[in-house]
Amino acid sequence: MNIIEAIMTRRSIRHFTGELIRDEDLETILKAGFQAPSAHNKQPWEFVVLRDREKLRAIKEFHKYAKMVEDAGTAIVVCGDKNKQDRMGFLVADTSAAIQNMLLAAHGLNLGAVWCGIYDSNSLVEFFSQLLKLLENILPIGMVVVGNKIRDRSIQDRYDETKIHYDEW
Repeated sequence: MNIIEAIMTRRSIRHFTGELIRDEDLETILKAGFQAPSAHNKQPWEFVVLRDREKLRAIKEFHKYAKMVEDAGTAIVVCGDKNKQDRMGFLVADTSAAIQNMLLAAHGLNLGAVWCGIYDSNSLVEFFSQLLKLLENILPIGMVVVGNKIRDRSIQDRYDETKIHYDEW
């Protein structure tokens, strides 16, 4: 699949078979995250891979938009290191770029994936920080839930010319 096709056809997938993804596919997805651009090349991301059923169940119970995590069997919590990037806007942008790369990699591997937000919900940040025993300088930003999908979703054309402005508003 070429990159334009991947971008145009990627959809959030929330229904999974329950079968774990292959370790090689997980490694490919993580490598894609590491290839993201970052402000001043600080690469402030850290990834916590979750496959522990108890932790996945706890996330499912706490995070109202992550009910599918247990069925997927794999989640990657993308965190930012505030010691590496102290500008919050850059930290969020950098980790978000890593998340997008991982979503596209999962799609390219014919896996299903969905981005579940964590930051800037204080309760979610606190929950994940405690659950994962994160250091004080590590901020959970988002979670990529990835698994073997039950089915594809239809493609949506989201192009909207009314939101394009040239040279000025």
